[in-house]
Amino acid sequence: MKIAIYGGSFNPPHLGHAEAARTVYEELRPDIFLIVPDNIPPHKEQDENSPTAAQRLELCRLAFADIPGAVVSDIETSREGKSYTADTVSILRERYPEDELLLVIGTDMLLCFDEWYRFEYLLSECTLVVLPRDDFHERELREKIRKLEAEHAARITLLSHTPLEMNSSEIRERLKLRLRAGLLDDRVYSLIIREGWYDALPELSWLREKAYAFLEPQRIAHVVGCESEAVMLAKTWGEDPDTAATAGILHDITKKYRGEEQLNLCRKYGIVYDMAEAENPVILHARTGAAMARELFHVSEEIRNAIRWHTTGKPDMTTLEKILYLADFIEPTRDFPGLDELRELAYKDLDAAMGLALSLSMGDIRRRGHEVYKDTLDAYRWYCEERD
Repeated sequence: MKIAIYGGSFNPPHLGHAEAARTVYEELRPDIFLIVPDNIPPHKEQDENSPTAAQRLELCRLAFADIPGAVVSDIETSREGKSYTADTVSILRERYPEDELLLVIGTDMLLCFDEWYRFEYLLSECTLVVLPRDDFHERELREKIRKLEAEHAARITLLSHTPLEMNSSEIRERLKLRLRAGLLDDRVYSLIIREGWYDALPELSWLREKAYAFLEPQRIAHVVGCESEAVMLAKTWGEDPDTAATAGILHDITKKYRGEEQLNLCRKYGIVYDMAEAENPVILHARTGAAMARELFHVSEEIRNAIRWHTTGKPDMTTLEKILYLADFIEPTRDFPGLDELRELAYKDLDAAMGLALSLSMGDIRRRGHEVYKDTLDAYRWYCEERD
């Protein structure tokens, strides 16, 4: 029986890792194919805000889910201390005393293999299966193989594999810059964003795709317009356009939920609502939307607050909160009396625009026979006093 062992930090596991695993399976057809994320790598430090060993194990289960025969093993993550391959092989040799162990490594690891902990033991127990890296030099590699074969009777197989040009350290940096560009399986990327690992920020095109799936089709044009308007206002008033875009994309993520559905979301997220909100639960979408945005996309408190107050407003709003409130009000699909004046004012005086927007909102609410919610009244009074 052939047992292949493909280990590493997988921090995070990317499409290059998955393609390498696919090549191993197709070339070798192992009876058992173990993917082994380490606990503490002996040769490198983990970046801050990296997932724990147990969390990387879960990422690997997602990343290698479509690889035939692959089984993600906790043989190293369940052990304390640094993860030495020799210790793992020793455990597997006890389990499978008569079977062939195939240790999968990259060309970079082969070139320094004689520096590994108990490397001679590994050579005696395993056949090395070498996957070319994108930067390997064939002549140097061949010389290393001959040396290990001559001096240690090593058994080495060099696979035919065209690597994807990516590495985990570069991906970790790209994640902080909202860059994904097809480097990660969507399931892996979604979990990273959801948990906020690596200080990752969601790529905006990906965020739109995910957020629009929560919307009724007729609302998408409004959300597109709100994002566009928020970005323009952010550029005018010195806020980060990507932050404003994120708030615009997510601001109506729970708008489609009606009545009892909104109240159920409040219960799910521990939101305490008052009688006025219970009687008019549509205004709760701002609060439940902020909570869902946090749960699914790990957005910052600044963005959550902007979503939270985009419907009713409140006294003394931050610049981003005012931007989202006004973008929601004046985006290009809107059409109502006073809109042109409000649009012009929003790019000249934010606080004056807030006062006018709140006045127009209260007038519309009253014309529809509803009572103005207390937060909107408080906000209007505050901005009137500020202007005075």
